[in-house]
Amino acid sequence: MMQKGLIILICLLLAVSNSFAQQQSSKEELQKRQKEVQDIQKEIDALNNTLTSIQHNKKQSLNQLAIVQRKIVMRERLINNINKDLHRIEEDMYAKELEINHLKRELDTLKQNYAKSIVFAYENRSSYAYLNFLFSSSDFNDALKRVAYLKSYRQFRETEAQTIIKTQDLLQQNISSLNNSKTEKSSTLQTQSSQLKVLEDDKKEKDQVVKQLKDQEKDVQAQLKKREREKQQLNKALEAAFKRAQQEAIARQKALDEQKKKNIAGNIVKPSNETAKTNPATSAAPKSNEPITGVVTAKDNSSREYNVFESTPEGKEMSINFENNRGRLPWPVSGGVVTDHFGKQSITKTLTELNDGILIGTQVGSTVKCVADGEVSVIGDLGDYQYVMVQHGKYFTAYNKLADVNVTKGQAVKAGTVIGKAAEDFDGGGKIEFRVINEKGKFVDPERWLKPR
Repeated sequence: MMQKGLIILICLLLAVSNSFAQQQSSKEELQKRQKEVQDIQKEIDALNNTLTSIQHNKKQSLNQLAIVQRKIVMRERLINNINKDLHRIEEDMYAKELEINHLKRELDTLKQNYAKSIVFAYENRSSYAYLNFLFSSSDFNDALKRVAYLKSYRQFRETEAQTIIKTQDLLQQNISSLNNSKTEKSSTLQTQSSQLKVLEDDKKEKDQVVKQLKDQEKDVQAQLKKREREKQQLNKALEAAFKRAQQEAIARQKALDEQKKKNIAGNIVKPSNETAKTNPATSAAPKSNEPITGVVTAKDNSSREYNVFESTPEGKEMSINFENNRGRLPWPVSGGVVTDHFGKQSITKTLTELNDGILIGTQVGSTVKCVADGEVSVIGDLGDYQYVMVQHGKYFTAYNKLADVNVTKGQAVKAGTVIGKAAEDFDGGGKIEFRVINEKGKFVDPERWLKPR
């Protein structure tokens, strides 16, 4: 009976430690999810603020539709998080119910065993029974063993009583936690219901904007055509600027190679026997098949594939700095939301648009800043807007839809340097376009480079 009681006590301690570990894990997961929900809600609030600022225009625009569509996406993501919370709460409640039932069974077993031990102690409470148990020993060692047994049996009864109390406390804690989970589930269900209603309102708002856009089909087509013309102009300008920068880098590399060859040829001098003996290393001329350039070594001495834009230490350093901050670059504007993401975007069921960067809705006149150290490569004018292209070693960033520009061509800029101000878009709201170009001259998703908001 003593062994069984000890086993129950050990199982109880293991259950307590496992329960604590599960609570810690659930707490961390809950905090992470709460942070995600807060970030989603912040973006929804920002979208609502941006939408409110442009709704004074009687004509519906593509910008308004993009914001409403983004709101729906974020609202659905928010509801999905709420559903995950509900699933977590239900799993937690089920686990607690199992634990409560298990503890009740353990408590019943402990009470029964304790009752038996009390009855046994009562029936053998007389001194005569105690002495009879001792004097019936076969020898002195056996008597000592019986004394130790009686002492341990008394300690075991005390341990059993403490185990019963601890089990009762743990049972009450689980019952209280279960009640809290039930309350949390009820509150979460109410939140889910309210968010579903708001989602329906968002969808109705989208349908209304789409309907009005259909009624204003000529205006929509005009906006799309104007966007496409601007995009083509900007693409040509950025492509030409990239090629010029590439040609300049190639020419600079050739000049460096020629200079290295001259330096090597000038340093090849036949050493004297005395010099060769004292300094054997200087007597070996460079091998003719040894490449002059090929692999550029970064500051951490790790090898990186050579690129013509990294022929100078400055170019290599800017490239490495840009790469090391992938996913952590600051946003070009402090406020605003992404209304149009990179790649193919559906405007309506029949209208789609291909974006080479991202469009960020913001306030007119908002400060636009450089995202990394670099050098201003190009400043251009598209008529209604201006744009700036900045080189960061083998990478480039482009800032379009600027009302004015605060930098000059060839200027060295730092992360945070003011590039210009956000211009007014079709609907009266502010908007900028941000692009990232890799070493091959291809547009890549800027949001993969910017830090999460």
